Amino acid sequence: MWRIDYKLKRQDSTKTLLIKSEQLLRIEEHDFAIRPGFGAAAIPVGIDVQVESIDSISEVNMDFTMTLYLRHYWKDERLSFPSHSNKSRTFDSRLVKKIWVPDVFFVHSKRSFIHDTTTENIMLRVYPDGNILYSVRATVTALCSMDFSSFPLDTQNCSLELESYAYNENDLMLYWKNGNDSLRTDEIVLSQFFIEHFHASSGLAFYSSTGWYNRLFINFILRRHIFFFMLQTYFPTMLMVVLSWVSFWIDRRAVPARVSLGMTTVLTMSTIITGVSSSMPQVSYVKAVDIYLWTSFLFVFLSVIEYAAVNYCTTLEEMRKMKGGKIPSAFNASQAMAFDGCFHDDDIDLTTFHGMAPTLTSNPLNTPSQNSDLRPAEGTRLRRQRSVRENVDLLVSNSYMIDSYSRLAFPLAYLLFNTIYWSLYS
Repeated sequence: MWRIDYKLKRQDSTKTLLIKSEQLLRIEEHDFAIRPGFGAAAIPVGIDVQVESIDSISEVNMDFTMTLYLRHYWKDERLSFPSHSNKSRTFDSRLVKKIWVPDVFFVHSKRSFIHDTTTENIMLRVYPDGNILYSVRATVTALCSMDFSSFPLDTQNCSLELESYAYNENDLMLYWKNGNDSLRTDEIVLSQFFIEHFHASSGLAFYSSTGWYNRLFINFILRRHIFFFMLQTYFPTMLMVVLSWVSFWIDRRAVPARVSLGMTTVLTMSTIITGVSSSMPQVSYVKAVDIYLWTSFLFVFLSVIEYAAVNYCTTLEEMRKMKGGKIPSAFNASQAMAFDGCFHDDDIDLTTFHGMAPTLTSNPLNTPSQNSDLRPAEGTRLRRQRSVRENVDLLVSNSYMIDSYSRLAFPLAYLLFNTIYWSLYS
């Protein structure tokens, strides 16, 4: 029985202490549902922010998460109290619910909360003249509109915006209490970004139904660390492209070796592209990393196509060698034109073919003297340009030259591409 009375006495003691604070501030004598100075000029509310950390930055969701201390400063003469020592009084969240506080919210926020471990992280400090400091520790996840056209060599501009929800500029004036010094940051280290600059700014926001509102901005510039993407994306891509060139030095008759090497590099490039795409938002424009990956994929793909061309030309060359030297005895003009593609001399003396064929007329009884007027003049040579078919025949007869040219052309073209790419985006 004695223990129960003692516990009741402790509860009454605490309740009595709270009532004394309320009596000191005369909370019951005023209506704190309305703002201080209602009907007069807008009440100025000063803001300062200390950023504790930037917890995460998501490219997929286009947002960031920030933990900060948000402090409000204003004056409410209804809470002034007599004090001989001129000392302030500090309270927790229990008294905050009984007085008027600014209704500041985070614009474009997706999630936010006030920390409550081990108690609610809220502090209210009241000075004898009615000046008030109201501080909360909050974590906010807010939208950041990112431009990935230069990703991963990009710089992002993000901002956290503060605004009064109910009071427009005629009732409440938000301002940075100490100008640019109102925004302070702890030492923040991010895994993928370097924070180039933190700065505060202010402006106005207009809503058609309620009017103009003061808005404060916490701006910060993020520059991405490229080294992570060099290790994870660029270096493996370069190695795959260089590896695809190894097939140019493998014998053209080693079909399994060259085909398996080409398919391995193509599949590896596909895996790298898929991995990068899965970690990025589905944007409708081309990113810098897309240009590099797909161009590299094109080089790898062309190396496979190059061997297909080499293998085809080699097959044709072997088939011609098997049929070589067999020329039909009956040789008409059209066959002569087709056959001369096998020769690779620009200047061809057609009198040779007349000497090889018995006759080119339909009358077998004609004598050579009768056909003398059909022959070219003595010493005349017919000159013509090499046709496309003859050039193809030349390439087919020397298919090994395709590999020889590719050993030089592919590296030079890829080197040129890298020079242009890094000069544009770096």
